[in-house]
Amino acid sequence: MWHSATQWKYSYVFLFFFLFLLFSSHSPHLLLSMQPPMRPLCLHLCIVTTSQYLFRGYGELSEPQLWPVGMVLEGSSEALCPPPSLELRPSCNKSQPSPPLSSSSQAHDGLFPEDKEPVKYGELIVLGHNGSLANGDKGRRRSRLALYKRPKANGVKPDVIHNVSTPLVSKALSNKSQHSISYTLSRSHSVIVEYTHDTNTDMFQIGRSTESMIDFVVTDTANSGSGQGGGVAGEGGGGGQSAQSTISRYACRIMCERSAPYTARIYAAGFDSSKNIFLGERAAKWRTSDGLMDGLTTNGVLVMHPAGEFVSEPAPGVWREISVCGNVFALRETRSAQQRGKLVENESNTLQDGSLIDLCGATLLWRTPAGLRHTPTLKQLESLRQELNAARPQCPVGFNTLAFPSLAQREIVDKKQPWVYVNCGHVHGYHNWGYRKEKGPAGPGGTAPASTGERECPMCRRVGPYVPLWLGCEGGLYLDAGPPTHAFCPCGHVCSEKTVVGWSQIPLPHGTHAFHAACPFCGTWLTGEQGHIKLIFQGPVD
Repeated sequence: MWHSATQWKYSYVFLFFFLFLLFSSHSPHLLLSMQPPMRPLCLHLCIVTTSQYLFRGYGELSEPQLWPVGMVLEGSSEALCPPPSLELRPSCNKSQPSPPLSSSSQAHDGLFPEDKEPVKYGELIVLGHNGSLANGDKGRRRSRLALYKRPKANGVKPDVIHNVSTPLVSKALSNKSQHSISYTLSRSHSVIVEYTHDTNTDMFQIGRSTESMIDFVVTDTANSGSGQGGGVAGEGGGGGQSAQSTISRYACRIMCERSAPYTARIYAAGFDSSKNIFLGERAAKWRTSDGLMDGLTTNGVLVMHPAGEFVSEPAPGVWREISVCGNVFALRETRSAQQRGKLVENESNTLQDGSLIDLCGATLLWRTPAGLRHTPTLKQLESLRQELNAARPQCPVGFNTLAFPSLAQREIVDKKQPWVYVNCGHVHGYHNWGYRKEKGPAGPGGTAPASTGERECPMCRRVGPYVPLWLGCEGGLYLDAGPPTHAFCPCGHVCSEKTVVGWSQIPLPHGTHAFHAACPFCGTWLTGEQGHIKLIFQGPVD
């Protein structure tokens, strides 16, 4: 619809000048013959009319429209950043995409409300696996497990104590919705302690069982110490028969407080599928001075807290045994003796950075988030490996360049693999000569190679084991991120000086009553005066 006569005039003028310009393009002398005052006016009318025509399109000319309040034109800057809604959502930032509408405004129960990062209580690392199990880490069966805050608390705490006769025990244990600990004192007398839900703690269970209530499935670590002539009877041998596991199916449980400082405490034994802990008639158990019950598991759960700061002043503490209720006792005469050790009142079951947990077949290391910040990551370990190879170490005899294999190719000997004489520290390339000869009844000339495989170093003539060097791949076992300049003896695992010095001072349990320092990466018993050696590399000749 046309709204004014002026627009009619402009339209006729536009049509006139359109035809005029079209004609003048073929006859420019007509435009030049026009009077000078008329030329600007004609051009102005043509531009105004043409702009209105092009802006409104080929349809009707209309008055400017007033858009309703709150409506946003598509393609405008306001369409890219809509105004806040009535739900008081944060305003849109053009540099960052807005969160999806399905995301919750409240922080997850297991996350920090400030940055929404998971709350990590700590990590458990199984010694002797160097980063992963032999068959690979799968699900709950792995060499390392991080404990995070659960979405909902699943902790329990003691509630009611019942003194019952044996016929009532089975009835009480049939209630699978109630956690309980059963102490069998005699055939006719048992004590059942019922546990109730604790909203302030999270519970994590560790053991050999693969049932769903076990959070961390741990199996026996192969005892490499027996291969070095120091093994305990019944371990690592047996004529090819695998020894029966000594780790309990429900070995222990860790209770973590859900509020800062997120204290973690360890207790012996774990709840089974019936939510029960059963201490039989032969298990070590007793009634405490305040009328409560406590006990020990068959092979016990041993804990050693470091004497000082694990990363700054590593020093071994004293091995203790933890009871079912979390009390600390001195070690029993033997691992499975029925007589408990003396109560240690000035020590607690609170885990700290560097605490060791022994389950009679596997030893676990507890690392806190603060302690893990001082350890190297896999990326940093790979960088250290590349720096070692960039120095181009050479064999002092063959003059061939040596190189540490990648972390993914550990346990696979490479042609350029560096080897070391562990008694002196001289690093060589592999060679099949230098065996120490000993006199014997067999063999030509009355001599035969030594059965131990020891060789004589061509640099210093010292005799000892000759083994390949491996870089320690489990960063959680490091005490710092220093350069890998030392190696454990006799396995040849390479790490920082502070790490080898610290671990060579820690006696680890072996068997039922033996303790010996071992390499944390493979479990091999340490030998020599110090248990470690400084590596002596020869640089490139050129």
